[in-house]
Amino acid sequence: MRSSRAAARTAVFLGALALLAIPAGIVAAQYLNGVALLRALYVAVPAACVLAVVAVACARRARFGAARSLRGGSGSVRAARFLAWAGLYAGITGALALAVYGALRWAQ
Repeated sequence: MRSSRAAARTAVFLGALALLAIPAGIVAAQYLNGVALLRALYVAVPAACVLAVVAVACARRARFGAARSLRGGSGSVRAARFLAWAGLYAGITGALALAVYGALRWAQ
């Protein structure tokens, strides 16, 4: 049961980082002089995707561990799954936005 709790905590942390990676890149581009927005997103979007995939894996481990325990699932497992999948959706959406931008630039 401890491993499912630890996996849930890790998934919550990584999912929150995945959700905050893209806004952090935008803020970095806003306040740092040498960082352009597009270059910041070239780093933030893949980072969000990688963090979210690891968070989904940790959330799956937490869910399976909670299913095998006597106490069953908890709210932290649900929160971990939500944050992990939300981070993955944000990363995929950012990747699609960059892909469309690249396609439009290429078509010019």
